[in-house]
Amino acid sequence: MRDIRTDICVIGAGSGGLSVAAGAAQMGARVVLLEGHRMGGDCLNYGCVPSKALLAAGKAAQAHRSGKALGIAATEPRVDYPAAMAHVARTIAAIAPHDSVERFEGLGVRVIPDYGRFESPTRVVAGEYRITARRFVIAAGSSPLVPPIPGLDAVPYLTNETLFDLRARPDHLLIIGGGPIGMEMAQAHRRLGCDVTVLEGATALGRDDPEAANLVLGQLTAEGVNIVEGAQVVRVDGQEGAITLALDDGSRHTGTHLLVAAGRKPNLARLNLDAAGVDHDKDGITVDERLRSSNRRVYAIGDIAGRGQFTHLAGYHAGVVIRSMLFGLPARARADHIPRVTYTDPELAQVGLTEAEARARHGGRLTVLRIGLDGNDRALAEGAAEGFIKVMTLKARPVGVTLVGHGAGELIGPWALMIANGLKLGAMAGTVLPYPTLNEVSKRAAGAYFSPKLFDSSLVKRVVGLIQRFVP
Repeated sequence: MRDIRTDICVIGAGSGGLSVAAGAAQMGARVVLLEGHRMGGDCLNYGCVPSKALLAAGKAAQAHRSGKALGIAATEPRVDYPAAMAHVARTIAAIAPHDSVERFEGLGVRVIPDYGRFESPTRVVAGEYRITARRFVIAAGSSPLVPPIPGLDAVPYLTNETLFDLRARPDHLLIIGGGPIGMEMAQAHRRLGCDVTVLEGATALGRDDPEAANLVLGQLTAEGVNIVEGAQVVRVDGQEGAITLALDDGSRHTGTHLLVAAGRKPNLARLNLDAAGVDHDKDGITVDERLRSSNRRVYAIGDIAGRGQFTHLAGYHAGVVIRSMLFGLPARARADHIPRVTYTDPELAQVGLTEAEARARHGGRLTVLRIGLDGNDRALAEGAAEGFIKVMTLKARPVGVTLVGHGAGELIGPWALMIANGLKLGAMAGTVLPYPTLNEVSKRAAGAYFSPKLFDSSLVKRVVGLIQRFVP
């Protein structure tokens, strides 16, 4: 066993772990990074990057079918599924050097290609190395949750970790789970020529604003995705090419391939957290507002910290712990300004509270502003006017924003900025935006807060009348 002493030991080379390692090393700390699988973690290899690449292929195929309103004859595209998956692989390969061992060693990080396991509160073992560190950052991420459905272990099934290895197009893809991953992959595969059935035990996209979610689900249904809600799968039978899901209502659905997209679980098993005195449960490692565990030397960030499962959240967590570890600042992690996006077409984006959450918290003090994209000139010009923005406002400050429609994932950015910095609606209303752009819908929503106060006020009208009479 070879001993290493370091300032910071990072366990996991996903987005959060890489951000900590790069930032700390470039600011002068000694850093050891442990990764027993692929650099870049789930996001690069199995999640955000490949899924968005496949969605792009589906969007290109759908463009052939949907140009009639713009004067382009609709045609059925000739889909080359293996080529679409090759595009996914090329996209991963193009981004991989940024997350590579070579790049991080060039930054001064010592990278050990093995899993880390605590043997004491101050030491981790990885392969032939024993690492003693002043601080540890656990960024081990999460993995697909496979529910204990009878028969599932006896049939071939896919998760996001194996889906992108396919090269033959599924004839009929069954998907267990109607969350963002399930719905994104349902639309991508339907657009690439597959029959698709989604089985959701509760409500599809149930975490999101119901009005916005229904718009997305309506589009997927119109494209031919079969979405079955309240569908509890009680048994799985079959073999490769013929898999049957039995539901609790007695109905059965048969397809050629099965994708399990029923959620995720934190990667706790290899860490031996009890030896480190780190409290944890099924949702992940228990942390305080500084993302510090019950062991003051150990921090947890990203999926394994149990506060959300987003790449950008892990990156944000990295910044919080770097400020705490390197500078001793009382940095605390917030959650109210973290956006999320479902990258279907239309996209669904959210930052802060949904309308239901905001009404439950703020009651009658809340103002809800809703503006449709059908009043946006750019959306009309591009034939993408279905959708809306909904801004939940308390005393002229947004506390939540829902966006659904073309480009919603991009449009949510300024609202995340406003909520993060406590800006009032006047900041958005006073911004001059280029015309015509989709972002004008945001400015119009902010302006809708002030319009009644200006245009429907008898006092304002009397003041203006007096000024016109007496000011030369």
